[in-house]
Amino acid sequence: MSIIFTGLVEEIGRVLSLRNDTTSLKIKIKSNSVVKESKIGDSIATNGVCLTAIETGGDYFVADCMHETVKRTNLRLLKAGDPVNLEKSLTLISPLGGHLVTGDVDCVGIVRAVTRDGIAKIYEIQTEKKYMKYIVEKGRVAVDGASLTVMGLTDDSFSVSLIPHTQNRIVLGEKRVGDAVNVETDLIGKFVEKLLLSRGDATDGETATGGVTLDFLMKNGF
Repeated sequence: MSIIFTGLVEEIGRVLSLRNDTTSLKIKIKSNSVVKESKIGDSIATNGVCLTAIETGGDYFVADCMHETVKRTNLRLLKAGDPVNLEKSLTLISPLGGHLVTGDVDCVGIVRAVTRDGIAKIYEIQTEKKYMKYIVEKGRVAVDGASLTVMGLTDDSFSVSLIPHTQNRIVLGEKRVGDAVNVETDLIGKFVEKLLLSRGDATDGETATGGVTLDFLMKNGF
């Protein structure tokens, strides 16, 4: 079964140490609660990146990061003392309060602007344009693993708004202009795009002329 998260951050951990080279990274994270329910081999989303615990202690866990993770995420930019969002993977008895998050980061975004709107702080995040097609207004996006609602869009950025409670519960609340964040777009949009692009490959002709139909989506798991 695939590893899935909800995007509901359980705690903010702290980087204890990193051993970094050009193609891999070993990271040790301090944790007060998530690690107490974890064992070696468990998956822990760290700033939205699905990591496997290779060592656990009473208040820490250690994970290895392969080259793809080093290239694709902001973990390579961390240093000792930095805060990170932590979430244990979803189980069959876990409540689903955010949205389905895989822990497979699409790209690193950059905080372009931070503004106040009453009690809220609005973060505009610049993102690679090729991923903007998967982000829709009032849809969901994972920023450093936190499930957030998209409130606005440009051709190369999206905005999210944080109430004071959320500002204190996730690392985005401490970010400043120019800081890097991990962005994971909604998985459903990618599946729909794949189905649309595969219309010409249909063997029974059901989409070759008629487009995507309700029957087609049901047969493909939607």
